[in-house]
Amino acid sequence: MQQFPWITTIILLPLVGAALIPFLPDKEGKAVRWFGLGVAITDFILMSYAFWLSYDAQTTGFQLVDNLPWLPQLGLNWAVGVDGISIWLVLLSGLVTTLAILAAWQVDHKPKLFYFLMLVLYSAQIGVFTAKDMLLFFLMWEVELIPVYLLISIWGGAKRRYAATKFLLYTAAASVFILIAGLTMAFYGETSFDIATIGTKDYPLTLQLFLYAGLLVAFGTKLAIFPLHTWLPDAHGEASAPVSMILAGVLLKMGGYGLARFNLEALSDAHIYFAPVLAILGVINIIYGACSSWGQGNMKRRLAYSSISHMGFVLLGFASFSDLGMSGAMLQMISHGLIAAGLFYLAGVTYDRTHTMAMAQMGGIARSMPKTFALFTVAAMASLALPGMSGFASELSVFVGFSTGEIYGDGFRSVTILLAAVGLILTPIYLLSMLRQVFYGQPVAEILTDNNGANCFGNSCALQPETIFTDARPREVFVALCFLVPVIAIGLYPKFVTNTYDAKTVAINGEVRQSFATSKQPAFAVHQAPTIAELVR
Repeated sequence: MQQFPWITTIILLPLVGAALIPFLPDKEGKAVRWFGLGVAITDFILMSYAFWLSYDAQTTGFQLVDNLPWLPQLGLNWAVGVDGISIWLVLLSGLVTTLAILAAWQVDHKPKLFYFLMLVLYSAQIGVFTAKDMLLFFLMWEVELIPVYLLISIWGGAKRRYAATKFLLYTAAASVFILIAGLTMAFYGETSFDIATIGTKDYPLTLQLFLYAGLLVAFGTKLAIFPLHTWLPDAHGEASAPVSMILAGVLLKMGGYGLARFNLEALSDAHIYFAPVLAILGVINIIYGACSSWGQGNMKRRLAYSSISHMGFVLLGFASFSDLGMSGAMLQMISHGLIAAGLFYLAGVTYDRTHTMAMAQMGGIARSMPKTFALFTVAAMASLALPGMSGFASELSVFVGFSTGEIYGDGFRSVTILLAAVGLILTPIYLLSMLRQVFYGQPVAEILTDNNGANCFGNSCALQPETIFTDARPREVFVALCFLVPVIAIGLYPKFVTNTYDAKTVAINGEVRQSFATSKQPAFAVHQAPTIAELVR
């Protein structure tokens, strides 16, 4: 009996909803926002039900697979499915995008176009995480760029067009490497665009090294690896809060997903040579991101550099050669997606009241916005990896996984862990100083908002003459809690998440370690001393 096409339905439902938006008889945007939210919630419920019903955590291969010929002349198939490294990222996409739509409840500038783009972006995100065909993966990756560019350039801040163009140029240029590497892997040996088949081909080591380097540039740009990160602070600084939620909560994770899917799983022989490079880049991200964040006076730019710092732990986990480190990297992506999206949302709530992101122009907000202050504080504590929060479980797993691995020499491990720990020390400094500047002290200026709610969205801001100050409203508190409750739940019982992907991450790490064991000249080893070993020990 043919199973119901769950994944296809989950991908196409937002796309169909977006296609219907132009025909809605709604000029003021009140009906379209309910329609967009309804489509997003329905899709999130469908994916949750499908995974609860049919997903087997002990299976390492793709599940809920739909495979249909699409353009056979080009070898393009509609092949989609989920496995351990994609299931939670699909759920994260559904949750963050749904809440972003709810966060954009006040958009009044071209509302039909806004919700149309949000639903197209929703569909493309899920398509990236579920594509089982290399060409389909690249197509979804490219489709995702267009809505983000328009959402920033139309509903962003004063420098929105510059930020949107920079985002598009960086990510589109990096995508060329995905296309070249994907076609090379597909045409090597027996032609196949199936990602699972591509991962089993026996590529020469030299070819693997070139493919790995190209994909590292492509996925590293999306993950905001130094020095390919400069688009991110500009994009966050100019994007409206709902778009920043998706940027931080989902789009950065596409880079981490690509590294796990292709660089580690399909190019494991090359990974043993690049692993110390990932570890070094991870440490650079952690320290550079934390130091740069500390120096930012704009709240959203500070949070953007914080994201760069936290993504360093993902790289460190991927480079660890340990099951625990790999598991921690996956958990870090999920955890950061929730925490960062929540922080950017709360930054947007604050901006709606103050109409500024300059922390020097704020101060004393806690007395007038106690609910927002409490929610912001909890989210900041989660970001600095307070015990009992998801960030603590993920970062601790990465640290322990990397430090207990027996592949690297003691010197390289010790220096790497020591430098990464410096980033952990800097994180509470820049987060707590942000809380102090924004919520404590004496008010710098009078902060106003209208009786009916915040009257500011993107580049459409206006203060009404008859305004009074208000705290976070029930809708805003609800959105924030939808992020913070899972953060605390995962922090208290991380196995709820890790049990669903451990079988897959263990299998990927097993392939990497097998490649290391069978390599004629390992890139590094404790008991051997090849040339590169001397560099990393």
